[in-house]
Amino acid sequence: MKSINKITIFLLLAAAAAGCKKSFLDRPSTSQISSATFYKTTSDLRLATASLYGGSEWWQWHNGALLPFGDVMSGNAYFPWYGDLVQLYTRTITGQNGIVSSGWTGLYNVIAQCNTVINAIEQQASSSISATDKNAAIGEAKFVRAVAYYHLAVLWGAVPIIEDNSKLIKQPLVYRNTVSDVYKFIANDLTFAAQNLPNADVAGRVTTWSAQGMLGKVYLTAAGLGQSGGGVRDQALLDSAVKYAGNVCKNSGLSLLPSYYNLFRAQYNDNPESLFALQWTAGVGYGNGNDWLTYSPSNDINPLKTGAWTPLAPTYDLYQNYTWKDTVRRIATFMMNGDYYPELNAAGGGYKATSVSMKKHIIGNEKDNNAPTMDIWSSIEHNSILRLADVYLVYAEAILGNNASTTDADALLYFNKVRTRAGVDPAPMLNIDTLLRERRVEFAFEGQYWLDLVRLSYYNPQKAVGIINNQQRMTFSYDPAARVAKADTTTRPAIIPATISAFTLQIPASELTSDPKLAQPPVAYY
Repeated sequence: MKSINKITIFLLLAAAAAGCKKSFLDRPSTSQISSATFYKTTSDLRLATASLYGGSEWWQWHNGALLPFGDVMSGNAYFPWYGDLVQLYTRTITGQNGIVSSGWTGLYNVIAQCNTVINAIEQQASSSISATDKNAAIGEAKFVRAVAYYHLAVLWGAVPIIEDNSKLIKQPLVYRNTVSDVYKFIANDLTFAAQNLPNADVAGRVTTWSAQGMLGKVYLTAAGLGQSGGGVRDQALLDSAVKYAGNVCKNSGLSLLPSYYNLFRAQYNDNPESLFALQWTAGVGYGNGNDWLTYSPSNDINPLKTGAWTPLAPTYDLYQNYTWKDTVRRIATFMMNGDYYPELNAAGGGYKATSVSMKKHIIGNEKDNNAPTMDIWSSIEHNSILRLADVYLVYAEAILGNNASTTDADALLYFNKVRTRAGVDPAPMLNIDTLLRERRVEFAFEGQYWLDLVRLSYYNPQKAVGIINNQQRMTFSYDPAARVAKADTTTRPAIIPATISAFTLQIPASELTSDPKLAQPPVAYY
């Protein structure tokens, strides 16, 4: 089977024209794949949708905000030297925070590209292309757009819904839309995708199972919205989450990759567990590739032996969530002194860690990956945004629903598939604490934990605030001989106690200046 990476060159050329736009209100480029002379064959549609999986349009969000929001803001990680990241860690975020601006703008850049592709297919695609092929291509674009809007909704709440960026030329000022309508919009996009995407495709392309898995996650999240913080979620939406996530679990024919460790090695890019992964390639230059290798702890394991400026460090609070039996996930997720990684700088005898730092996404140098043009700006890891393990845990949580605990056979079956793969004992019973801990450990350094806490804050704000305020948010050292971790209580900056407002980011000041309507109360979209 051809990998989607075979068309990455087109992906990068098509996306690069747009670059890093100053504002999400900017009109997307129409000089590349949106040309009226382009959409003549099914192959043209496939090339157009390939532009949605990576490259410059995703770069600003991926490299500027995904891990800072998901892991630093949530208390999983600490990065000491960059002021904007310290603001996330300490909850002192200002309207000028560059990460907040990059996140907002980056996600709207992705949405603008999706809108361009959708509208061009609907308006310009040749009548000789079958409706099935047209709808499948639109389904890919709507899936990606839904993923971008999902992150906007979880992070900022009420945001503007933009379906046609060209309309902004005449009317550049827009209101935010209610968060319930944003979730409805997301669900509509994913429903269309689920109905029109194929059951299987080439490696890296999304399928109906990707859409149904994401739809289950969206319904699980939206189930807590507007429930007055009483600890109860909307049962109808929980049932929808069970339906879609359960269908993926039981009927997709997909299974977890046997090795958790291999999930984060480039040799296993786009494995069957990966339901949606961003596609990255080597040698594309700054602003077009995956630059997470700059979080590496050592130049010795980096391409061209450079770029390991400051590692992303796990917190003591994250460390305490790993049992001694949970070493498979711990070693794959973060390094501690004495850990040995034979595949990193393999030609030099491997790498023995001398500090505590992120391991996930640190895949080694150009020789380790047989990628001569790979550099620190272009890791070839295709990092997953949605994995099958995520859908398994969504299914288990949706079954738990409004119960204090559950021993439901299906919930335990899929929950314990995740644990068994990690080499830890199966759980005999599930509650929300068990699920939150499992998700935190399974998806640490994948940008997920903050999303989980926001989902909790919708229906149980007191519990969500308590989790954040009771964290031991400090770095730690590790003595491999004594097998003892020691928290560093001396260098941690002061952290502002969280309130429920901490779970909604402020709109970047630059966007409020450009569009004062964003400061007004949100309006209905439907």
